Amino acid sequence: MASLARVGRVGIALSAGSARGIAHIGVLKVLTEAGVPIDCIAGTSAGAVIGGIYAATLNLNLMERLACHIKWDILVDLCVPRLGLVSGEKIKEFLRLLTHDKTFAELAIPFAAVACDLEEGTEVVLREGPVAEAIRASISIPGIAVPVRLGGRLLVDGAVLNRVPVNAVRAMGADYVIACNLTGRAGRARVRVENIFDVITTAIELMEMEILKGKIVEADIVISPDVGDIGPTRLDMAPELIKRGEEATREALPRILEEIGVNEPS
Repeated sequence: MASLARVGRVGIALSAGSARGIAHIGVLKVLTEAGVPIDCIAGTSAGAVIGGIYAATLNLNLMERLACHIKWDILVDLCVPRLGLVSGEKIKEFLRLLTHDKTFAELAIPFAAVACDLEEGTEVVLREGPVAEAIRASISIPGIAVPVRLGGRLLVDGAVLNRVPVNAVRAMGADYVIACNLTGRAGRARVRVENIFDVITTAIELMEMEILKGKIVEADIVISPDVGDIGPTRLDMAPELIKRGEEATREALPRILEEIGVNEPS
């Protein structure tokens, strides 16, 4: 095949999705193996976790191994309810370890984490300071995790306002945006609601999906792994989630490579 002229900067927008966010690992694996350049990443909630760790380490093999062994008791520290059921200190320390306690300026790839200012009701794109703190803010699911006070703002999960941060990737200078949306390929499938975490995350997700409809069209292409039948707390489904992320990305890959001007791997 003749050499193609590459478009400018390629950016990735990784959506929220709770445990289903593990599928983002499969998406990134296929893109990187195919030689798709990743010039910047923005993530919301679970997308911020995967995007931030990848931007800090560039080690998808490690991320996959970790995802397949992680359990909630490693991450969750219950507290006396005031602003949330989970204090979030355990997961923040875990994130510091996985990101090597890097600041945004030290990352291998430009990265942004999207949160929501609960008091102002505005979207906040975090690109400065310790990465772990920004990710912790982005995953503060209202009613579950205690909000994060950062820079004078009370921050919660960015998915409240922006489930798939396409606009944040554009603002980082991306000319071509690949969005990964984890709401399910053909709409939301029926899932089992088994605990309070499922109740809250599922209810919030339903509201977020309505907000999402007018925003995701701003992406150049949307990868939608078929994960709607997997519950939001099913960390035990990590291998299957990664597999579905890979499958959806392989399906979209020929179009992506053609549009960004990269030859298909031989």
